[in-house]
Formats: sequence, C-alpha cells, structure tokens
Amino acid sequence: MTARSILQVFDQYQKARLLFVQSVADLSSKPSNIDCLEAAGVIDLLRPLLTDAVPPIQHMAAIALGKLANHNPKLAHAVIRKDILSHLLKNIDKQNKCYKKAALFVLRAIAKHSPELALIVVHNDGLQTIVSCLEDFDPIVKEAAAWALGYIARHNKNLAQAAVDANAVPLLILCLQEPELYIKQIGASAISDISKHSIELAQAVVDAGAIFFLAKTLANLDAKAKRQALLALSSIAKHSADLAEAVLETGIFPDVLVHMAHPDENVGRVAAILTREICKHTFELAQLIVNIGGIAALIELINTSKSATRLPAIMALGYIAGHSDQLAVAVIGSKGIVQLAIVLQEETEDHILAVTVWAIGQIGKHTSEHAKAVAVANILSKILELYNNPKSSEDLKAKCYTALKQILQKCMHVEALESLLHNVPPNILKYILGQFSKILPNDSRARRLFVTSGGLKKVQEIQAEPGTTLSEYITIINCCFPEEIVRYYSPGYPDSLLEAVEQYQPKCLFVFNHKSSSENLGSSLPASLYNDEK
Repeated sequence: MTARSILQVFDQYQKARLLFVQSVADLSSKPSNIDCLEAAGVIDLLRPLLTDAVPPIQHMAAIALGKLANHNPKLAHAVIRKDILSHLLKNIDKQNKCYKKAALFVLRAIAKHSPELALIVVHNDGLQTIVSCLEDFDPIVKEAAAWALGYIARHNKNLAQAAVDANAVPLLILCLQEPELYIKQIGASAISDISKHSIELAQAVVDAGAIFFLAKTLANLDAKAKRQALLALSSIAKHSADLAEAVLETGIFPDVLVHMAHPDENVGRVAAILTREICKHTFELAQLIVNIGGIAALIELINTSKSATRLPAIMALGYIAGHSDQLAVAVIGSKGIVQLAIVLQEETEDHILAVTVWAIGQIGKHTSEHAKAVAVANILSKILELYNNPKSSEDLKAKCYTALKQILQKCMHVEALESLLHNVPPNILKYILGQFSKILPNDSRARRLFVTSGGLKKVQEIQAEPGTTLSEYITIINCCFPEEIVRYYSPGYPDSLLEAVEQYQPKCLFVFNHKSSSENLGSSLPASLYNDEK
C-alpha cells in the first residue's frame, strides 16, 4: 500500500469525525432529537473529540455539547458528570477564537438552568475563564464571555458577588466602550444582572463608573442597546434614594420620558420601569419626575399600550400619588383616575388588576376630595366587584380590600357610599357605616336620602354584636332619626302593624251600637255626646 493510500485512510477518518460533530450539532438544535441522541450515548462520543488534533473538530464538538446542555438541566448535569468541563477548559488560553466562543457557550448553557449548576461552573474554574476571555482582543470572544457572566450572575447575590470579586465589572464597563453594538448590549445586560441583587452590588457597579457609560449607551439609536442600558440603570436606581440620585445626575431625564413613546414597546416599558424606580423612594424624587412632565408621559404610555407594557407605568403613578396629597392631586388633574378606570374595565389578568387597584388606593387615600375623585369615576363598585369575585386571586382580593378601606375611610360622597351599601361584605360595611356616622348628624339632605334610598332599612337588618365598632356606628346612625322612623324600618315592624290591625276594635262600631240603642230605646244619652261622636 502506498503512502498516499495510507494518508487517504487518515483523511477519511478526519472527514468522518468532522462530519459526525457537525451532524450532531445540527441534530442538537431540534428538541425532538434530544432523547434519541442521549440514548445513543452522544456525550461519551463527543467528549474525546474535545481534545482532537484538528481545531474545527474541537470547537464543533464543543458547540454540540453546548446545544445539548442548553436543552434541559438533566443534560447539563450529564455533561458535568462526564468531566467535560476539565477537558473543555484545559489550555483554553492557547485556543483560537472559535473554540473559546464554543467553550463559553457550553459554560453559559450549563449555568443558565439553576444556581446550583452555575455554582458548579464557578467551582470548576469557569468564572476565571470567563473573566480572562473578557480581556480577549477579539470582540466575538468578549461578547460570549459577557453573555456567560450574565447567566451566572443573574441567579443570586452570592454568584453576582463572585463575579464582582473576580474583577469582572471594570471589564464589563470596557465592553460598553467597544465600537461593536452587540458587545454594548450584552455588557449592559450583564451589569444589570449583577447590580439588581443588592445595594452593595449596585454600589460596586457605580463606584466602577458604570453609570456614565450606561447613560452614554442610552443615546445609541439601537433599540436593544437602549433597552439594556435602561434596564441596567433601573437595577441600580431601585435600591436606594442615593443611587437613584446618582442615576439622575447623569442628566438622562427628561430623555427617559421621551423613550416611553419609542416605537419599540419594550423600550417604552423599560423607560417606565426606570421612572418607577426613581420616583418610588422619596417625595423629592417623585416631585422632580412630576416637574419634568412625568405624569403625562406615564398616562400616555398606559393609554397606548396593553397588559405588561403598561404595568410599570401604573406602578409609577401609584408611587407618585402615594407620597403626598399634592402629587395625588397632580395625578387626578392629569386624568390619571380616568385612565386607571379604563384599565380596570379592559384588563383581565389578575396581577395587572391588582397593581391598578393598589395605585387607585394610593390616589384616594389622602383626603375626602381625593376619595371623591375616585368615587365619581365609578371605580369603587368595580373594585368591590373584583373583591367579591370568587375567581379573583388572593393578592387581588387583598389589594381590593386595602384600597376600599383606604378610600372609604376618607370618602364623604353620599351617593357613592349609598351605592355600595346594599352589596358589601361585613368587613367592608363597617367602613361605609363609619362614614355615614360622620355625615348624617350634620346633613339633613343626606339623612333624607338615606331613608328614601333604603339605607336606613338596610342598617336595621344588620346583625351586629353588642359593643363592637359596627354596633356603635349603627347606634349613632339610628340616633340621627326619629324613633318612630327607626322602628318603622326595623325588621318585623310591618308584621306587627298588621297584627295590630287585626286585633284593633274600631270605635265607630261602639258609637253606632249606642246610637241605635238611643233611637230604639229612648236612651237618655246627652245630645252633645251624640253630636261629638257623629
């Protein structure tokens, strides 16, 4: 056999190995093929190919393993049990960019499933590999490293702290300064994944100088870059007023409010999230947002978007209104109540309804005028309907109860209170009667309306335990009316009247009998008595 023939055998073997890893990588892309591949022992077959002498075979084997591990935690654990990571990361610094990208993809695919798997990656020198790859000159490797780091850090505070301790944050900030757009996007995302867990981690990100470059990234025309930068700034601002002020000092407002009207609804949603995280902390921060037109921007977003997109805007309105009665008046004056009433009618998802009801409670809780603004929008009956609905979630019911309590304790609008009186559970009824006990003693018109609308009759039907708050309210209300009126509307009073009618002896019969006797028998009854009776 000639040397050429021998080399041809090896060439065929090499081509077969390459064809195998390419085919497995393609097959691994489809979930329907995974069980069959696993049953065929594909991981055992791919493992030795990670150390193949041919670089394309190495990195294609890594890609195939990454696709397998990406499907579910079971396969990710299988990759770990086969000691793949040690083979994968061995001498990675000497590998080419394609292999590094494939290896980082495997780390990301394993780490994404759970904190436990991410921790295994960290303990197998995966984090050090990722950080070293963040320093790589090639932008493709940097992107893959930032992506893998984000998947590790997003799970919990400890894993994010490990990333900070490994000096990853300054390298991520360098990613924000790269000319490649995709590196900016993933770098901002990873910073968000780190800073979202605690004030200490957010402060570490701020101390490294991230806010300035995130704000600069926000000026990029790309929607995804805007979205990731806004999200990272939100993850920083949410922890404290000081961090929120640090974000504000970059001068990104009121541009953030303009982003609420961005054609990409996800950009608008995240802009509302950042606004919410700023204004939730203090009255001063909320006032600043209001002064630059924040309420109008939030209401417009609620009006033009649906479901999850409008949710952070609704929450932001609630935070603003909750800080003070003046800010709540500003929300009311901007037709915020009207828009929230529309949301209650349109939405069907409980978590959105719960947040909307909470926001309405924040608006109406301050004074009688605030409560009246809510009442005249016919919102209280809708909230009560949601509270009484057996299909409502426990969280929605709790939010409805709290909002009704807050608003009713301030409400002096008689018509609104009257409309609720006849279909309300006892635990809310006491708040309504409490308001009537304040209104009726000083308002004759309200007392008349209370009788004619059936309110007084309803009160007499309530069975209240003596000595309770509800009993005290009923006593106060009854004292506002004449005793005979209260008795007339008491249960059983019509029956007692009928019984009295049945037992009554008419006086006219007595007079008639005596009159007849005087005519027939010549009675000596005085004529004056007869005339009086007549």
